[in-house]
Amino acid sequence: MINKKILGLVGLSARARKVCFGADSVEQQIKKRKVKLVLVAEDSSERTKDKFKKLSDQYNIPIIIAGEIETLSKAIGKCNKAILGIEDINLSNQIQKINNGGEVIG
Repeated sequence: MINKKILGLVGLSARARKVCFGADSVEQQIKKRKVKLVLVAEDSSERTKDKFKKLSDQYNIPIIIAGEIETLSKAIGKCNKAILGIEDINLSNQIQKINNGGEVIG
């Protein structure tokens, strides 16, 4: 289960056009060093999870594996998106803070 506040911040990122989604797009943006945080759905394939764990380690990007494909996709207003890349450093920091048990401002 993913925190509703995290989904809210993901939606905010999408409205600010600071989200890339889909395996190919996220991978390209990681290699361009634009992605600050990777979100992977729990129900995505093991191969996908392993691939993005390795990429995240290689490029030193935090990764969160949480939520279902449906909920992550709904947060950005798309369908069947298992991988999201957050490109805004402040939003990525807030998402990580909430994921680690901290509270969001406000």
